[in-house]
Amino acid sequence: MGVLDSLGGLAASIVSAVIFLVFAILSLFVTVFIVDAAARIADLDPQDSFVVLSGSILAAAAIVAGGGVVSSE
Repeated sequence: MGVLDSLGGLAASIVSAVIFLVFAILSLFVTVFIVDAAARIADLDPQDSFVVLSGSILAAAAIVAGGGVVSSE
């Protein structure tokens, strides 16, 4: 039973890592959209690279902050 438990834990880790990556990519897209919309509302015309850079920084900070939460198991 120890081997099956280990394989189950490995499979759960892989599935959770894939889900985490999907949510990270989705959060990046949403953040870039929000930053771009805010720049248009403020009547700014930044280059696309600056919008993506600022969205990436914000998304990375959110991911690190969310990943820093320690569960009490």
